[in-house]
Amino acid sequence: MTFSDEHQRRRFLRAAVLVGVGSTLVAASRHDGLALADAKADDLEILNYALTLEYLEADFYTRGVKGGALTGRALELVKPIRDHEQNHVEVLTSTVKSLGGKPAAKPSFKYPDGTFTSKKKFLTTASVFEELGVTAYHGQVARVNDGDILAAAASIAGVESRHAAVVADLLGGNPFPASFEKHNTMKTVLKAAGQFIKS
Repeated sequence: MTFSDEHQRRRFLRAAVLVGVGSTLVAASRHDGLALADAKADDLEILNYALTLEYLEADFYTRGVKGGALTGRALELVKPIRDHEQNHVEVLTSTVKSLGGKPAAKPSFKYPDGTFTSKKKFLTTASVFEELGVTAYHGQVARVNDGDILAAAASIAGVESRHAAVVADLLGGNPFPASFEKHNTMKTVLKAAGQFIKS
C-alpha cells in the first residue's frame, strides 16, 4: 500500500503518533459475521484487522468506566486507556477511508457475567486484552508492507505496552515481566478474541 501524496502520508503519521495504532495491527478481519485471518492480507486489510480489535477494546473500556466497579486510582488510570482506544477507532476508520478502503463493520460483543461489576474480573479481562494486543501486534508487524506505516506503528507500540503495564500493576502483578515482548499468530489471537465476539 502506498499513500497518494505526501500530505496523506504525513496526516496518517501525525495521527498515529498522537493516539497510537500499534497494539492492534493484528488479525481480526470481518467475513460472514466472523473474525477470520487472511494470510495474504495487504496493509489495508491489516488496518481493518486492527480496527476490529480496537472496536473490542474501546467497547470494553467504555463499559468498564460506566460499570461502577472501578474507583479511585484504578478509575483514574483506566479512563485514559478508554480514551486511547476510542481514538484508535477514530484514526483507523479515517485512515482506511482515506486510503480508499471500507472500514470493517463494528461487531457485537459479549462478556462473562460480572465483568463490569467486579473490579478484579474487569482488570483480569483487561489484562487478557492488553497482553493479547501487544503479542498480536508483534506477530503481525513483519507483514506490514509500507515503510511509513511500519515506522509509525513501531514508534507507538509502546503506548499499548504501557496499558498492559498499568493493568498488571493494578492487579498487583509485574508490570514489566520480560526483557522482550512475545508474539502470537493470527490463529491464536483470533481464538482468544473470538470468544468475546457474537457470531
